[in-house]
Amino acid sequence: MTDFDAIVPAIAEALRKRGYETLTPVQQAMIDPDLEGRDALVSAQTGSGKTVAFGLAMAPTILPQAGRFDRAGQPLALAIAPTRELAMQVKRELEWLYAETGAVIGSCVGGMDIRNERRALERGAHIVVGTPGRLRDHITRGALDLSQMRVVVLDEADEMLDLGFREDLEFILEESPDDRRTLMFSATVPRSIADLAKSYQRDARRIEAVSEQKQHVDIEYRALAVANPDRENAIINVLRFYEARNAIVFCSTRAAVNHLTSRLHNRGFSVVALSGELSQNERTHALQAMRDGRARVCIATDVAARGIDLPGLELVIHADLPTNSETLLHRSGRTGRAGNKGVSALIVPNSARRKAERLLAGANVRPTWALPPSADEVQARDDERLMADPTLTEAITEDEAPMIEALIATHGAEQVAAAFLRLQRGKRSAPEDLIPVSLEAGKARKEPDYANPASAVTKPRGDFGPSVWFSVSVGRRQNAEPRWLIPMLCRNGNITKNEIGAIKMQPEETFVEIAANALDTFLGALGPNKALERGITLAQLPGTPDFSAPPKERAPRPPREEGDRKPYGEKKSYGDKKPYGEKKAYGDKAPYGEKKPFGDKKPYARKAEGAERPRDSMAVTDAEVWGDAPAKPKRNDWSDDKPAFKKKPKGDKPAFAGKPKGKFDDRGAAAGPKKKSFKPKG
Repeated sequence: MTDFDAIVPAIAEALRKRGYETLTPVQQAMIDPDLEGRDALVSAQTGSGKTVAFGLAMAPTILPQAGRFDRAGQPLALAIAPTRELAMQVKRELEWLYAETGAVIGSCVGGMDIRNERRALERGAHIVVGTPGRLRDHITRGALDLSQMRVVVLDEADEMLDLGFREDLEFILEESPDDRRTLMFSATVPRSIADLAKSYQRDARRIEAVSEQKQHVDIEYRALAVANPDRENAIINVLRFYEARNAIVFCSTRAAVNHLTSRLHNRGFSVVALSGELSQNERTHALQAMRDGRARVCIATDVAARGIDLPGLELVIHADLPTNSETLLHRSGRTGRAGNKGVSALIVPNSARRKAERLLAGANVRPTWALPPSADEVQARDDERLMADPTLTEAITEDEAPMIEALIATHGAEQVAAAFLRLQRGKRSAPEDLIPVSLEAGKARKEPDYANPASAVTKPRGDFGPSVWFSVSVGRRQNAEPRWLIPMLCRNGNITKNEIGAIKMQPEETFVEIAANALDTFLGALGPNKALERGITLAQLPGTPDFSAPPKERAPRPPREEGDRKPYGEKKSYGDKKPYGEKKAYGDKAPYGEKKPFGDKKPYARKAEGAERPRDSMAVTDAEVWGDAPAKPKRNDWSDDKPAFKKKPKGDKPAFAGKPKGKFDDRGAAAGPKKKSFKPKG
């Protein structure tokens, strides 16, 4: 019994026409007779043939006995995908798979014209493929009727939950009939997926494609250790070294995508960008440019690249490390498909070495740790491709022979060959010169032990020759690093990095070895103050520092000239300054706590008892009565002209003079408000 014997004949015929000879493990599991009519929760990685797998699984449920569909009406099957590209890819796969059945397949995808989709749904469809948000819009507007739905497929369910589509998915599942089949496909099965399956599946069968690890046998994983400032330069060299027909570069944010796109475009690469801010039309044109060869590099975020299927994709570059191991597998799964070979290159800065190792271990991937291609290696690879160019071995045609003879006769064979070489090299971007790093230096670097001098060595000396040592006024406690210290020395000292030997960092200073033949140039460029940037200074040492000595005795210091400031550690003498602890005499000052006498100032006077208040002014002249200072006047009794405030007697209030309300008796008093009478209704 072959694989195709258990498949609906019309579907089997479509598979044979497509060139299928065998089925993948997940496809084989979905045609198991025990699965017919049951729900399923399937975990399988990207590139395992999941679309064909659920197409095979839902065929027995929606196809009539005759094997062909009748006139299209309300949809019988619904496939939900997280992104527009993946939804359109699923639609294309189902179209050729159900081509022999007469199926009508519609799409409801965000970013497309919703009016055209509504008209297509009104005409009828057997299968509908869409994204969660757009499907919910059609359902709420009454354009999509799920009453006849028999199968609902959730493709990349984990990604849909990560993108925040849980509410939309629950709405769609609740609107569909209770007796439907629910097939969930997910690369991983976290708790959120398990809870969703438990809520909306009945007696679901758990299918785990354990053999899907074989999908990575055609992918070569390479982890490239780079210095932190060289990430983009390393990407340029990797693209130049492999010269892949199609390559995709993954970034973590839209801003990173835009920045890297501009950088590569300026360097002469034919690039397109994919991010969430693009419209559907722009995304379609970008992917089409990759397919027809107008662009060779696609720079995208994880969400935008979900579901991208580029034929012949040979290279995947992780410009930013993925957030988890599953994302690493999803990214890398874009290449190495259908038996083709592919390369997945991770750009790993020294500061992210541990994170990269955890991601690779979680994905069960063992990469090849290496350095990015250098400029010389890229140039050598270009020369190899040039020597293998098929145009050099093609026969000379009759039309070309006269011109070739004229060129050789006029310029000579060597000059013609040189012109050909220049033309070929001129078409490509020049490779970048990278900062040399050590693979061992990046492995799980621990915090240096300042008490151990051996832990302070950060750049090996090697066979350097005669040299002179300098002390730099910054160390590890000031966040000194060779990656910015070396360019600073080269820039300010007018030397190259090849003239810098060992760099040995200490807590408060850094010792640098400079080649003796570059000493005059170095000192002349620095000037008499030997200053660099940011207030950093250098001091030339008379010999080699002794790293086995205590820190204060480690490096011999040059003698200071007369008039220089006192060396560090020598305290200034006090001189006439009184020693600490001797208090200054108070003199005439009264001791603390004793109040100073008032002197001639007279105290604030109070009003004498029984004295009269002055009438014309606040000034007081009668010293015997008022004393030396006026009493504080009372605010409400400043003048005799102002009448004293008198309260009104509490007598009877006058009768209200306005329009009376209610009835009044003969005395004018109100007898009470007028009562309204209410009539019952009816």
